[in-house]
Amino acid sequence: MTDRLRTVLLFGPPGAGKGTQGKLLGAIPGFVHMASGDIFRTLDRESRLGKKFVQYSSQGLLVPDEMTIEVWRDYVDRQIETQVYRPAFDLLVLDGIPRNVVQAEVMAGHVQVLRVIHLRPPGIDEMVVRLKGRALKEGRHDDADEAVIRRRFEVYEKETSPLLAYYDADMICDISALGSPAEVLQKILDAIVPIYSAHFANPLG
Repeated sequence: MTDRLRTVLLFGPPGAGKGTQGKLLGAIPGFVHMASGDIFRTLDRESRLGKKFVQYSSQGLLVPDEMTIEVWRDYVDRQIETQVYRPAFDLLVLDGIPRNVVQAEVMAGHVQVLRVIHLRPPGIDEMVVRLKGRALKEGRHDDADEAVIRRRFEVYEKETSPLLAYYDADMICDISALGSPAEVLQKILDAIVPIYSAHFANPLG
């Protein structure tokens, strides 16, 4: 990885539809979506990085920031080698990374952040009800604990507030997470299609 990768960051608290929007964007030619969870799930557990990851995860420890970035860089390089991601033609949409200011500082040498999309939920209480319902519907009863859900929001706010402050205010686009996935997607596209057109020679097709 040599030149900085032209990138849009997708932020949003649990239940705001960040994963859904990332997948929808990734299905559009010209956009490549990479989610941190997907990256770690594709990690070969027998590789050097995979063994280091298991060392931490098996003990319930957080993966260090340096290793997180190394895993991400290795994944991006593989996507470029296989031409799944073509930096000259594709706008990179990152979801779940960077997760804190330290990661953002390290990644600044690798990515050129052009826009930060911040999905705002309608309200914490409504999101708690939504997440509880989704967890119960999917049979994940442990994830339906209201105290656990509220703790996830607290962690998100603690991590994300400083991270948003790290970027210039004019780069951040607050988008309401209210509405259907198509309606929210339209708002996101309104914010980032002009970015794509300004930085890539090929129009979206």
